[in-house]
Amino acid sequence: MMRILKSREVLLVGVILALTALIASRFPAFIAPANLVNVFTDTSPLIILAIGQAIVILTRCIDLSVASNLALTGMVCAMLNVAYPGLPVPVILVIAMGLGAILGAFNGILVWKLSIPPIVVTLGTLTIYRGLIFVISDGAWVNAHEMSPAFTGFIRVVILGLPVQAWFAILTAAMVFVVIARTPLGRAFYAVGGNPHAAVYTGLNVGKTQFCAFVISGTLAGLVGYLWVARYSVAYVDIAKGFELEVVAACVIGGIAIAGGAGTVMGAILGAIFLGIIKNALPVVGISPFWQLAISGAAIVIAVAFNARAGRAKGRIILKKAEAV
Repeated sequence: MMRILKSREVLLVGVILALTALIASRFPAFIAPANLVNVFTDTSPLIILAIGQAIVILTRCIDLSVASNLALTGMVCAMLNVAYPGLPVPVILVIAMGLGAILGAFNGILVWKLSIPPIVVTLGTLTIYRGLIFVISDGAWVNAHEMSPAFTGFIRVVILGLPVQAWFAILTAAMVFVVIARTPLGRAFYAVGGNPHAAVYTGLNVGKTQFCAFVISGTLAGLVGYLWVARYSVAYVDIAKGFELEVVAACVIGGIAIAGGAGTVMGAILGAIFLGIIKNALPVVGISPFWQLAISGAAIVIAVAFNARAGRAKGRIILKKAEAV
């Protein structure tokens, strides 16, 4: 029982419920079903990206280029829609995820084959991908009136009370849960992150496993690229700039160890929902949204300190036992 109560997921559920109750005590409309659906839908992109980032962090890596990947694939999707308005949305989705996977694979190849630290690789590609957006668009925006109704309307279709965008987050979580829990690749993510040297002795290819993690993260970033552009009906160079901070914050708050090998995808999802509630509650309680980044940064520091304290191994007193003997 105490073990369950100490679990990060249970703790986060309690914090989320307490935070929601606190906001609802002053603004009852916040917990109206329609508003809660809107909050979950708004948080869906963060949930999807946090799932991908959690897998990467589990393998002792980090992907700081997810927001730039999102922006580049989103711009490509928007420009494709302008050039070929009749192109079906499923085809655009496949292209977005394929391009995202290629961008993620580029990160993974550099980490795997050239042994460059992931933080250096993804800091570099963060800038490269942003630069590519400017090159292909010449700095121009793609606005709502240039996009086809099918392109922007697809994610607003409601199924069983939830918009399609929210269903994408639910389906992504379900698929990743299966991969993590039921496949050798899922177990390899933990093994490689927990102890890379031991993983090698068990026959695992550390670099290849990290490469797979980057590809999954990139694929999900590509998916969010289309979702983001279609939802806001605009694409430009600086889209989602700085969003990678929120993605990392969601993972750390959810208990994903920065050192790798520890944490759960459910924790990352709950961390994203926690940040999503804060983000939606800030305007309601009268706090400027410009404080959001500061709050996210503070949440990272607090969560890392909490993780470090929780993961600290307790020392063993052996001298007294020796004296007793």
